[in-house]
Amino acid sequence: MAGSRLPAAALTLKQFLQRQKVLGIYRNMLRTIRKVPDETDRKYLRDWARDEFKRNKSATNQDAIRMMITQANNHLEELQTSLALAGS
Repeated sequence: MAGSRLPAAALTLKQFLQRQKVLGIYRNMLRTIRKVPDETDRKYLRDWARDEFKRNKSATNQDAIRMMITQANNHLEELQTSLALAGS
């Protein structure tokens, strides 16, 4: 029992929490996109979100990941604001 029981690819607590945050943003983004009334716009936004998250899936630099989380939150807020204004 000299070694750790964790697999070599196990995430640290900080990485795990950050991953949960990213997944939460992704889910919120897709939920918000479902509210877009136009099917073409909805498909475009869904494809864009999926492509962005897939493209950055392998990022490991913590500063870059924090920046991407901030950008994703900003995009999500903009989309939610636009939908709220369109519904008014």
